[in-house]
Formats: sequence, C-alpha cells, structure tokens
Amino acid sequence: MTSSRTLYQTISDGLKKDYPDTEAQSIAFWILEHFLQVKRGDIIQDKKLEHVPQSLYTAIDELQTGKPIQYILEEAPFYGRDFKVNPSVLIPRNETEELVHLILQENPKGGIRIMDIGTGSGCIPITLYLEMPQPEVFAIDISQKALHIARTNALKLNAKVTFSAVDILTDPIPARELDILVSNPPYVRELEKAYMHKNVLEHEPSLALFVSDADPLIFYRTIATKGLEALKQGGKLYFEINEAFASEMEQLISDLGYQQVTVHQDLQGKARILSGLKS
Repeated sequence: MTSSRTLYQTISDGLKKDYPDTEAQSIAFWILEHFLQVKRGDIIQDKKLEHVPQSLYTAIDELQTGKPIQYILEEAPFYGRDFKVNPSVLIPRNETEELVHLILQENPKGGIRIMDIGTGSGCIPITLYLEMPQPEVFAIDISQKALHIARTNALKLNAKVTFSAVDILTDPIPARELDILVSNPPYVRELEKAYMHKNVLEHEPSLALFVSDADPLIFYRTIATKGLEALKQGGKLYFEINEAFASEMEQLISDLGYQQVTVHQDLQGKARILSGLKS
C-alpha cells in the first residue's frame, strides 16, 4: 500500500527545481487525478493506494525533461472542457479563454457566422459553437497536423465546425458575410525567446508562436486587411495580441478603417485583446 499524501509530496518536491511551487503542486494533483483518480480530498485524507502504474513514473520523468504536462497527458482544459493536444498545436492559454469570453459577452444573438484563423487545437471555434445559439462556424490553419487535432476535438465534443487548410499570408479568407473574425496568430518576436520557459521553446510549435523581429505585425495586418472583404457591415474583428504592441495594433487597425477599436486588458492587467468594428 502506498500513501497518497506521501506520493503527492514526492512528486511536487521533485518538480520544484523546474517549476514554481504552486505550479509544481498543481501538476502533482493533476497527475494523481489522471493516473489514479485521486482527488485533492483523497490526498488530504491520505487515501491508501494499492497500485501505482509505471505510466505515472514515466510521466514524471518526462516532466523533468521540460515536456509540458498537457502534452504528456494529451489533454488540456479550456473553458470547462478538455481538449486533445499534442506538440503540433499550442497548449490553450487562460488569456485565450478571456478572448472567447469577451466574444460571448458582446455577441449574444443567435445564427451568426464566425471564422477563426490559425485554429490550432480548435479550442476557440469549438467553444464558440458550443456556447452560442446556432452559430455557423469556420476555422482555418496552415498545418494539416493541427487540423487533424482540431477535427478530433470537434468530433469528441459534438461541435459542427468547418475546417480548411489555408495559408492566410497568401490565400484569401474562404468565407464571406462573416459576423465575427477572430484570431490568436503568431505574435511572439524571435528576440523574446530569451525570456521564455524551456518547456515552451523546446516543445510547443514554433510555427504557431513566433514572428520575425523585422515585421511582428504581419499576421494582424494581413488578417485585418483581408477581413475588410470577409466581414459584413457591422461585423467584428477580435485579436489576441502581444502587449508590447498594443498601441501599434490600435493604430494599425484604426488606419485600416475599423471603428470602435478597443484594447482590452486581461486578468493580469496586460493589454491582451483587441476588438474593432467594420462600419
């Protein structure tokens, strides 16, 4: 018999050299729940464990190499649901949940047409489909591997989303008369790599993260420009943005002719979301 409390302590202590204390503790809870169905309350009560699978120890070894827990377990939570992920897609972030929440708050009516550009795991369009009344939802990505994951998630979660392989830098947006155009495109400059955690740099897809230092707004400018053709009058544009370029983004989108351009702060007080209206 193994003590669940002792096992939890062993796991969290072993992770603290690579992760902050609170993150190490959260990962330890997550591992025990995933592999042993042991909840936080079970650990507090020191539930005894008859068998600990080798796969749990393998996961701990992988964590200590810097591999993110979400890729090890092949799932990540987003807006109350679990999405399948692997290294071909970005791990969904809390900031992107805030982007989705803003869209839901500002667009309560039913039957609207939505396009997500650079969909990755599909977490944005799938969540919008499931949370909105009868929307028509489209999503594109340049990566076939990412689209496979997105389609898998849509099937798993019973979401009707039309996915297409499109290179937004060279191809037109494959839909018209859209009510909402949303994107969380690559926005991390190459020079910012020096400040990033190794588990992001070594494991998450560079294609979905980084832009050149010479033209960091290329995706925003391209999407917003093509959005003028794809959006209907009164349609809305939503971006997740790099806080370092909030003022430049606001100017760029305004200069293209969008109205009511607004930069929204996330829960950390960072300029993280931009919205605009095609008037």
